[in-house]
Amino acid sequence: MAAIHIRNVSDTTLRALRERAHRHGRSMQQELLDIIEAAAAEPVVAEKPEPIELATVRTAGTSSWSREDIYDDDGR
Repeated sequence: MAAIHIRNVSDTTLRALRERAHRHGRSMQQELLDIIEAAAAEPVVAEKPEPIELATVRTAGTSSWSREDIYDDDGR
């Protein structure tokens, strides 16, 4: 099996993980493996793009563009 080595773990994080493993009655190795497996099992959800906000502006001029010219969908 593959191994993972994590560097630069803060003392606070390490202490919290040790306490968590102790509460669950597991070794640090098994606790970390359980956390990683739970994270990997989460479904991948595609991020939804931010909605586009459109603003309309009234001008003094006129336009010869029709809805069909703009959308090309027969006014759908």
